[in-house]
Amino acid sequence: MYVGRFVVVGPGLGVYRVSSRSFPNRRIVDRAGTLTVGPTADAAETDNPYVSYNCLREAGEGVVLGNGSHVDPIAEKVDMGYPARDALATALLALDFEKDDYDTPRIAGVVTADAASVGIVRRDALLVEAVDEPTLVATYEEDAPRAFDFAADTATAAATAAYDLDFDHPVCAAAARVTPDGVEFAIENGPE
Repeated sequence: MYVGRFVVVGPGLGVYRVSSRSFPNRRIVDRAGTLTVGPTADAAETDNPYVSYNCLREAGEGVVLGNGSHVDPIAEKVDMGYPARDALATALLALDFEKDDYDTPRIAGVVTADAASVGIVRRDALLVEAVDEPTLVATYEEDAPRAFDFAADTATAAATAAYDLDFDHPVCAAAARVTPDGVEFAIENGPE
């Protein structure tokens, strides 16, 4: 099944995966603690504004992750002291769904060591929920938050597990493990 981009968030753990039929030549790079999705050297040139973006970055006492340019304003709001729900709702509502051929939803999560919230803005809804177990939301098919069986002890294990999930067209994945001691990031760019 093709679900597009997705996040899985729960207290202490967040993962993001790029799945793509249209732009598979992408990878995630670490730019001084901000994980960024961008084209590979052999990718065709494009002016599509939805191909490159920050997908995971530290904010407040945790991380923010998502599938586009909304990650940065959510992180900024969290850094300003907004509750996760308000940071997600404000940025998702302001930026709305992507204005591409598919009206692609924007998905995002905020994760701390002991709490998590997930959000999506679609053409027909804005949903933001606090969650206490791993919860999945994706741009297609799985476009409402639902509990999802996902466990990993480290960011590296989580990034690998997200990349390997049985959803079509994996491209790359990122994960963060958040503990009271700090944040651990990992990237899985698949076969090189």
